[in-house]
Amino acid sequence: MSLKSKLKIESVGMFASFVFYAIVGIVCFATLTMVDFRLIHIGIIGILSLTTAYGLFKNRVWTLWVVVALFFIVTTFSAYTLYYALGKDLLVDLSMIAYLLLTWIFTAYTASKRKTLES
Repeated sequence: MSLKSKLKIESVGMFASFVFYAIVGIVCFATLTMVDFRLIHIGIIGILSLTTAYGLFKNRVWTLWVVVALFFIVTTFSAYTLYYALGKDLLVDLSMIAYLLLTWIFTAYTASKRKTLES
């Protein structure tokens, strides 16, 4: 029995979205614990990302709303970080650009496949 049938994966793209949001949630909480607990905004992004990953894995209808909310939150967070950190740290710049682009891609994909969440 393959891993795909064990996890009941219907779409590889939705599974990729699940993995992306799960990894982002874990990285946000790791950053929160390693850097500073006062970074509440990173904790909120982590909670919403893990909630989105759960909703995508279980094909919940409300997931699309959380994905859209995360889209605006992450776009604002990444743009703000890029504006103030541009040119100071190349790793931060590249990671924020990659995070922003991947969030846009997975938001567009999830929104285009919203019918799979409704079934």
